[in-house]
Amino acid sequence: MKIEAKSKLEEHILSHLTPEGEFLDLEDKNVTPEHLRLLCQAGETLQGVKQLDLSNNGLGDAEIEFLSKSRCLPKLEKLFLNHNKISNAGAKTLAESKLVQNISCLMLEANQIGANGTQSFATSLNLKNLETLFLDSNPIGPEGVEALARSTCLPSLTALHMDSTGIGNQGVKAIAASQTLSKIEKLYLCSNKIGDEGAIALSQSPNLSHLTCLSIWRNEIRDAGGKAIAESNHFLKLERLYMSLNLIEKKTRKLIRSSDLASRLKTLVMD
Repeated sequence: MKIEAKSKLEEHILSHLTPEGEFLDLEDKNVTPEHLRLLCQAGETLQGVKQLDLSNNGLGDAEIEFLSKSRCLPKLEKLFLNHNKISNAGAKTLAESKLVQNISCLMLEANQIGANGTQSFATSLNLKNLETLFLDSNPIGPEGVEALARSTCLPSLTALHMDSTGIGNQGVKAIAASQTLSKIEKLYLCSNKIGDEGAIALSQSPNLSHLTCLSIWRNEIRDAGGKAIAESNHFLKLERLYMSLNLIEKKTRKLIRSSDLASRLKTLVMD
């Protein structure tokens, strides 16, 4: 019996599509520009895809430009682009693309996106449905997070992941002062050299009263910042607090564990 050879589309793209047709898993699959061309020309075969994972493929701005022109993913809700080589130009292209109009989750961890690229997301008219944004391990800096804090284009955002982005106290203070990010429920700020100034700003912000999860571990918070977090009148909905690997003394950590806040938490992780 003659066995028909698989087409390139079937071999490189459709073979990684789950049976129900909703998840296309191309993570670490050595995706090339040719593969992206096939993906973008797949027509109706991918119209049911809700989640696309292109992480860890070395994709750069040129590949993102190709992907952004795709019209064969009308139901896409989650896009994973972690551990690639996307810079500010690629971020701008993505933010201006109709590809992301229905996106609720956008993951861009460990790329090369700086303040200008973050500004593109902050001003995009295509991200009104975005609920979760991962920008961990990008060189965003305080200017980038300040753009997000000023944004009026992200009305649905409830989870912001900014670990290892170099935002420091200045960036944290911008988040705390933001009235447009007031729906944030999950905030991740690990490894950003945040000190007492930033921790106190968070604790005093009525704009963060919807927080259910706050992660500030591996920073430079000392006793004053730790006490401020524990004594905050605005963290009434907080359920999970991660603050290990800071510079809080043992005596103060004990006070935090016995605080009213700690009694309300479901999870408290501290040295």
